[in-house]
Amino acid sequence: MTVQMEWAEKYRPNTLKDIVGHKKVIDDLRNWSEQWLYGTPEMKAVLFYGQPGIGKTSSAYALANDMGWEVIELNASDQRTAGIIGKVAGSASRMQTLAANSAKRLIILDEADNLHGNSDRGGSRAIIDIVKNTSQPIVLIANDLYGLSSSLRSLCLGLKFGSLQSRSMVPALKDIAHKEGLVCRPGVIEKIVESSDGDFRSAVNDLQAVSLGRTEIGIEDISTSQRDNKESIFKVIGRIFHGKDVASALEATYGLDETPEDLIHWVDENLPYQYTGKGEEALTDDIISAYSYLSRADRFLGRVRRRQNYRMWRYAGMLMTGGTVVSKSRVRGGFVKFQPPSLWRKMGQMRAKRAMRDNIAVKIGTHCNESMRYSRLELAGLYSRLLQTDDYAPAVVTTLGLDMDELLYMAGAKKVTKKLQAVYDEAQKQIPSIATSDEPLFFVEKKAPKKDPSQLSLNKLRISDKEGINSAEITATGQASKKDPVKKPQKTLFDF
Repeated sequence: MTVQMEWAEKYRPNTLKDIVGHKKVIDDLRNWSEQWLYGTPEMKAVLFYGQPGIGKTSSAYALANDMGWEVIELNASDQRTAGIIGKVAGSASRMQTLAANSAKRLIILDEADNLHGNSDRGGSRAIIDIVKNTSQPIVLIANDLYGLSSSLRSLCLGLKFGSLQSRSMVPALKDIAHKEGLVCRPGVIEKIVESSDGDFRSAVNDLQAVSLGRTEIGIEDISTSQRDNKESIFKVIGRIFHGKDVASALEATYGLDETPEDLIHWVDENLPYQYTGKGEEALTDDIISAYSYLSRADRFLGRVRRRQNYRMWRYAGMLMTGGTVVSKSRVRGGFVKFQPPSLWRKMGQMRAKRAMRDNIAVKIGTHCNESMRYSRLELAGLYSRLLQTDDYAPAVVTTLGLDMDELLYMAGAKKVTKKLQAVYDEAQKQIPSIATSDEPLFFVEKKAPKKDPSQLSLNKLRISDKEGINSAEITATGQASKKDPVKKPQKTLFDF
């Protein structure tokens, strides 16, 4: 049995001119690639980000084909630890290619926002080092822009791949159907495109699935279902804010893959923007009325949480949708973009900060042999103060193994400054010397503790150092005799 090749792979674009849509992005990509013909550009890496299936990976390979570059790729199926990335991508980024017809080597790191777990430990930091020191072009591909660290984003030229428009997808699908000898009746391609929600790869896969065993397809042959994505919630809140029919707005929520507890955050976030405009004073009463309905809906949601009686969701849903619809005195004209709930973004940022805080505490605790809780509450502040001192800051970064994001967090800075960058670079220079040195790291001089004469024996005590070479006789008064000098105190880290 012959396995049919996937059409999405079979008709993958070979050149940038064959990429469907993204005209502005492709132009910027060409300009960036042409800079490599005249040397090394300021931005050595480019970052593709956007939802899956819209041509990010295809654009990277098409670019390599147009420029005659070799390709080295690391994707999510490969282990991407610091060692592997340094061995594969790191060496490739510094070495020139041996091919006679290829002046450069394009390094592609797919799903760069998906570096998690032990299998990818240290990968993010290794990527930052490679981007800084590379002599070869690099393409990073991510679905979520903010899944990457801020320090890595600042080193890349960001290119956003938006959802494809229907007018771009329909001709491309018709061309594929023609090449495959498939007859599509009127409305078939348009229906497949509508169901794909801007995902061209999914549209091609749907077309191939419908065509199995057929040479002609019609509307009745299409059984693809609506895909779940953010546009679904946008359509629902669009009916809530722009519609006049309560029943229609409530019915739209029935097919929504969101709980009433999520939906109320969407309505709460967008209500002030949708019910204000040039006549802000005239709409003040509308906003007050709508928020009164939302507050009552929130009370029902609270009862659901306390009593676990999910039948009350129906009342909350009616109040937050129907109440918002009847509150407006008129439908505002013009377009106002819907915003996702800012509360979720803040919660995500706090979660990321807590994770970074705990990670730093683990590093401090490992170095000091203390618990994570004690390191977080007591020692982290001491290290933060050490980072304010130019003499100690590089040693702290090197000793704890801090990356740039952790350094920013401990320094309390919002962005990378020249001073912090200099500290980080100096710390990187110290790593080889510290790794080969047997001397411990000491920051502050440790003073010899004072002895209470009453606690000393009347007999003379003989104290020796570890080697037993130098010694000093301590009298009952606690004074050292001049017979043998006492060894000078060492410097330790925590003697403040």
